[in-house]
Amino acid sequence: MRAPRLAHVGAVATVVLIAVSAAPAFAAGQVPDGLATWVDSNVPDVHALLERVVNINSGTSNHAGVREVGDIFVGRLAAMGFDASWVDVKPDVDRAGHVWATRAGSSGATGRKVFLIGHIDTVFEEGDAFDRFTREGSIARGPGIVDDKGGSVLLLSALEALHAVDGLDGAQITILLTGDEESVGRPIEAARSHMIEGARASDVVLSFERGFLLDGEPYGTVARRGSSGWTLTVEGKQAHSGRIFSEADGVGAINELSRIIYQFYDELAGEEFLTFNVGSMVGGTEVEYDPVTQSGTTFGRTNVIANRAIARGDLRTISQEQLARIRSGMSDIVGRSLPHTSATIEFRDGYPAMSPRDANYALLEEYSAVSQELGLGSVGALDPGLRGAGDIAFASDYIAAALDGLGPQGGDTHGPNEWVDLDSFAPQIKRAAALIHRLTHTRGND
Repeated sequence: MRAPRLAHVGAVATVVLIAVSAAPAFAAGQVPDGLATWVDSNVPDVHALLERVVNINSGTSNHAGVREVGDIFVGRLAAMGFDASWVDVKPDVDRAGHVWATRAGSSGATGRKVFLIGHIDTVFEEGDAFDRFTREGSIARGPGIVDDKGGSVLLLSALEALHAVDGLDGAQITILLTGDEESVGRPIEAARSHMIEGARASDVVLSFERGFLLDGEPYGTVARRGSSGWTLTVEGKQAHSGRIFSEADGVGAINELSRIIYQFYDELAGEEFLTFNVGSMVGGTEVEYDPVTQSGTTFGRTNVIANRAIARGDLRTISQEQLARIRSGMSDIVGRSLPHTSATIEFRDGYPAMSPRDANYALLEEYSAVSQELGLGSVGALDPGLRGAGDIAFASDYIAAALDGLGPQGGDTHGPNEWVDLDSFAPQIKRAAALIHRLTHTRGND
């Protein structure tokens, strides 16, 4: 028994184990001659490029740094014959922009049009103490080293490997390396216009966020939960605390806030792949909250019933249907006001869900097949609960099939010990390059 396959009726996802044959269900000979040898001989150069880009600060707000990293990728893509450039976003989006590259392929090409994505920004802004590449044996640490500079370097290296063995001939490929994945610009429609454009023009999207190795076996990502936000605001009647719970003065804003949050948990928690978190709360008789800095101040006396309370949190779901249903349930709970209170909840859209689809599993099977042909074993389907939201979700609704997790293996993302396994680059580059070659030279299970 191997990869867990997600099946869902409506939005409720369940895990069903399926058997994956040890033999590929696809024709052999999809790996270009000389590909593995080229990758093995060029690993030191891959690591050197990784060190170079990690040592350039490219926190999302550091537009100059994001652009500097992007220019490196633009140059190397252009050297392979891609039409590569830096593309700016609209000024009101307030983000650096993205790397955009295309390869038209040849007339009459029979392969699929492939869209490759990664991101070059990090959560580590200028001045962060965690700011340099370091290495101890096969483990390297640095800001964004696996999320997602390592993935972007691996994407580029897979293409350079194919280019070296003439494996890009005839291929139709679009590439987008975003400069704001860690904090997507607003309005989202403008910030992700290139993502949607690339998806609509392609058949398959591959994302190079970090790969997973569990119990020694590699896993790909066929689904990722979406992430959105909510703000709950409660008003109560200010009065002497000795009269709380009375018919005249009610329960107060803080008690009502607590009631709502408890009922979120009591009535909604436990559904497959659903989580909702309360990130901050303030309450009292004088309350201020700044949604930009996500910080607040409050004042209240123990002998006064609080008249205002605010909570903010996130919501993660596996599908748009699940998101809509859970939001409806939360709104219903909010509307059951206790005496002398009123409450409102506002929802903020963020990353949509990359829902599990049969086409994603089929794409994973192709990835697993080329991995086996390379002698690297099969690749399973990762539990979506182990991943956060990602850029690929903006593309997945506009394209036939999507697969994530093609980047190198590592961990402690967003933290001061973020690391990558340097030994994972060679096998992951080989897998990615072989998959890209297969996709761009065949129409499907042939």
